[in-house]
Amino acid sequence: MSASQPRIPITIITGFAGSGKTTLILNLVPQLRAENPGYKLALIKNEIGDVAVDSQLAASAEMAATQELLGDCICCTNVGQVEDALATLDRDSHPDRIIIETSGSAEPLKLVLEVNRLAKETGRYELDGIVSVIDAENWQGYASTSFTAKLQAKQTDLIVVNKWESLSEREMDSFLDRLGDLDVETPQVKSDKGTISKDLLFGFDVKMARSWLEEGEHGHHDHDHDHGGGEHKHTQEIECLSVTLTADGSDAGVDVRRLDSFLKAAPKDEVYRIKAVLYASSPPRNPDGSTVADAPADQKARYILNWSFGRWTWALSDAAKDSLAAPALRMSIFTAPYESNKWTKKVESGQFIALDGGVEGKLEVRRVQ
Repeated sequence: MSASQPRIPITIITGFAGSGKTTLILNLVPQLRAENPGYKLALIKNEIGDVAVDSQLAASAEMAATQELLGDCICCTNVGQVEDALATLDRDSHPDRIIIETSGSAEPLKLVLEVNRLAKETGRYELDGIVSVIDAENWQGYASTSFTAKLQAKQTDLIVVNKWESLSEREMDSFLDRLGDLDVETPQVKSDKGTISKDLLFGFDVKMARSWLEEGEHGHHDHDHDHGGGEHKHTQEIECLSVTLTADGSDAGVDVRRLDSFLKAAPKDEVYRIKAVLYASSPPRNPDGSTVADAPADQKARYILNWSFGRWTWALSDAAKDSLAAPALRMSIFTAPYESNKWTKKVESGQFIALDGGVEGKLEVRRVQ
C-alpha cells in the first residue's frame, strides 16, 4: 500500500429485519455529498432470498455502486464472498467508503473477523465501525424470541435506536429497561426518523480530512447533531469538542507519545469518536505497535487520526506539508451527553495534547455542540 492508495474504510450496519437499516444508509448519502462533492459511497447488501428491493432503493440514491449477496446469511455461507465483492467494488468503482448492510439474521462478529482478515492480508481496507439498528416499537417482540437480535446489540460499537418517536414516555421507559436487560455498555443514540449524523457514524478518511481542513481555512464549522422532533423532548445525543493546538513561531509537531496515552485512556462509553489532522516529527504508532505505511522516519509530516469506540488508525495525509496554513493539530472529540466538560479539563491540562520537545504552544478547547 502507498500513500496514493489509502485504505478504504468499511462500516458494518446490522440489525433485525425491518429495523430501518436501509433508510439510515440512504439518509447518509446527502450528508456526505453536501460537504464532500464527488464522494463515492458504495454498498454491499446481503439479502436472504432473491428479490433485491433494497438494493434498487440504494441505486436510486445515486450510490457509487452496489454489490448484492443473495440467498444466504452473510455470516454463514456468504462470508467468503465478501472478499470478491470488496475487490469488485474497489476495482470497478473506486469508492471512498464501503458500507456492508447485513441481513436481519446475521451475527456481526463473524463478519468483523472476515473484514479484519482481509484488511491484514490486502492492506487495502480498514474496519471503521459496527453499528446495530434497533426498532424501538417492535424490540420487545423480536428481542424476546431472537438470540441473533441480542447478539447484534452486543457485538457492536454503537446502538442506533430507531422508530422511537411514536412511543409514549412509559413505552420508551419499558423499551430502555428491556434493552438494559442485555447488560451491555454499548453506547446508544436515537435517530431522527431514520437520520443519524455522519460525524458520529463515520470516521475520517483522506477525502473527508482534506475537506475538513479546507473548511477550517474559511471559518469554523459548528457541527449540528441535535436532530429534534416528535412529541418527545429530544435530548442532545452527542457533544462535540473542537481542539486546536498552534505552534506560534515554531515548526514543532505534536507530541505523539502523549497523544497515544490519550487514545488509550479514553473509554468508549464516554468518548465515541476522535478525529484529527496533525503534524508530527516522528511517525505515530498504531495500537499493534506498527507505524504508518510510507511515513518518513525523520521528517515532519501530516497525519490523519481516526479513533472509533476504542480502536484507532493512522494514515499519512495526501496534502502537501505547506499547502494550508494549518495549526499543529485540529481535532474533534465526540462524547456522550454530559461528558464534554470532563474531557475539556483533561485536554486543557496539557497532559495528553502538547507540542514535541516541550515547546510552548497555544491550546484552545471549545465546545461546538
